[in-house]
Amino acid sequence: MIVSIFETNFNSKKVLVRVDFNVPLSSDGKVEDDTRIVESLPTIDKIIDDGGIPILMSHLGRPKGNFDPKYSLKPVADYLHNHLGYSVIFAPDCIGEAAEKAVKSAKPGDVVLLENVRFHKEETENDTIFAEKLALLGDCYVNDAFGSAHRAHASTYAIAQFFHDKYAGKLMMDELHYLGKVLNNPRRPFLAILGGAKISGKIDVIKNLLQKCDQILIGGGMAFTFLKAKGLDIGKSILEEDKIELAKELLNEAEKINVPIYIPEDYIVADEFSNEANSRCVSANDINANDYGMDIGYKTRELYKQLILQANTVIWNGPMGVFEFEKFSEGTKVIALSLADATQKGAITVVGGGDSVSAVNKLNLKRQITHVSTGGGASLEFLEGKTLPGVAALEI
Repeated sequence: MIVSIFETNFNSKKVLVRVDFNVPLSSDGKVEDDTRIVESLPTIDKIIDDGGIPILMSHLGRPKGNFDPKYSLKPVADYLHNHLGYSVIFAPDCIGEAAEKAVKSAKPGDVVLLENVRFHKEETENDTIFAEKLALLGDCYVNDAFGSAHRAHASTYAIAQFFHDKYAGKLMMDELHYLGKVLNNPRRPFLAILGGAKISGKIDVIKNLLQKCDQILIGGGMAFTFLKAKGLDIGKSILEEDKIELAKELLNEAEKINVPIYIPEDYIVADEFSNEANSRCVSANDINANDYGMDIGYKTRELYKQLILQANTVIWNGPMGVFEFEKFSEGTKVIALSLADATQKGAITVVGGGDSVSAVNKLNLKRQITHVSTGGGASLEFLEGKTLPGVAALEI
């Protein structure tokens, strides 16, 4: 059983909270996207409102176990104070005297932010002694970092053994609720949309979803490996040669259990891999030797839109084309807008994965989707049916 923060009161408690403040910083050290910070505010506010003191710990980037100023969480502390109005005490280390001093000086109403846990190599090594040093800073433990829940690290896994009182934050509970509902108790028809460049990162997701979905829609670069598996030419489009046989197996398995896997029937192709390329829409059967497949075509967009609007549960992970080029982002936009329409009609819609989330945010559709997941790798592993270490550690 996992206990939510809303099932307890943190009055007079020092609450050690693992958050995911791994946010993009500009070259001059300013927070560029505060999504992950904002998502953790309900958990932080609950602790403060109860009369507790939240002691926040997070990683930022991959500093490889050494202090590196470009990965400091100080800009996040400044952002919490200057833009979001919190009284923040920043500790220049996450363990030892500096951290203890910061925690000791905090009073109710303050927030303590510890320096990047990955400045110590013991964090990624899931070191028990390091985890115990972190644990000494708090009376109880909260994990609200779903985006890091697939990592068995000291601050997400080993640390939990030192606490009798451990809880899931609001963000963590929301992720588990919506992703769990989609996988274990979907309202049918249940539709999955999978895109992105490579099939290799989605193999286990497809295998797991085949057992749970009614239909799977494929887009993005991974579609060309499926096309090749069907014996079609793909020109200069992205291909994972060593995954062609696997794609054949997946298509055969889908046919056997009568779960349709839709491969795009037309594509926007270009004469070079750039935003300025000349482009045209062609049938999947008519891709030339020098063509680069860049986006799903007009017929496919319309078909996918109709299938989304007929579904009662939809999960989407991965763009439909080369989304970073504006010219070839239309297919992805159609999917995002269709999900918003489906939500309005009463469907449960869940979006996960960096580029899909970017598309939703870029179009200001976040509030029109049931749930937008903050965890790229974590949501993928959850969809594969794996147990996430950071979640397992909260079980009591």
